[in-house]
Amino acid sequence: MKKDFAVIGLGRFGGSICRRLSELGMEVLAMDNNEERVNEYASIASHAILGDSTDEAVLKAIGIRNFDHVIVAIGDNIQASILTTLILKELGVKHVTAKALNDYHEKVLIKIGADVVAHPERDMGIRIANNISTTTVLDYLDLSDEHSIVEIVANERLGGNTIIGLNIRARYGINIVAIKRGNDIIVSPLASEKIWLGDVLIVIGADVDIERFRKKVIED
Repeated sequence: MKKDFAVIGLGRFGGSICRRLSELGMEVLAMDNNEERVNEYASIASHAILGDSTDEAVLKAIGIRNFDHVIVAIGDNIQASILTTLILKELGVKHVTAKALNDYHEKVLIKIGADVVAHPERDMGIRIANNISTTTVLDYLDLSDEHSIVEIVANERLGGNTIIGLNIRARYGINIVAIKRGNDIIVSPLASEKIWLGDVLIVIGADVDIERFRKKVIED
């Protein structure tokens, strides 16, 4: 299911989230108070606007409360970050992810209602984008520029089938390296292992293959 996202702040962190969400086919509104950055993302995001996110009237005018998820990625202005997050929550935005510059900043963001607080040094923008774009992907770890390990929740299409029956490796070029089932974890599962609905599959492979599998089998 396609979601609508707004990314406020188009520095390295916000820019990487904006690019990845766009690559995943999501509707993305990119916003910054720097005209050069807005122009850079005009051809990447669905919409790119120049504006001050600390101005409540501006946020109301773009219908910010209608977005499924807003990411506050403001770089070096803690006051603007806090005020923007506060306005977003007061306007009724359901999910707000905010970038924190330090532990104190994180505490304030949590107190004013941020749903997720991210530290750029701990949480890469691309990883966050993958996590928030779908409810089926629980975690996303980059191994390199082109390969990743992903945790995917088994849906009705996967549940009840064996690994060999699904033939995932041959069809998609990815491998199931482990299965989380409740409190248990099955490492290097046999080809005959049956997947249960709700199992968490730990999958490794090329990003393009994982994405093809996700779109075709998980979310088609």
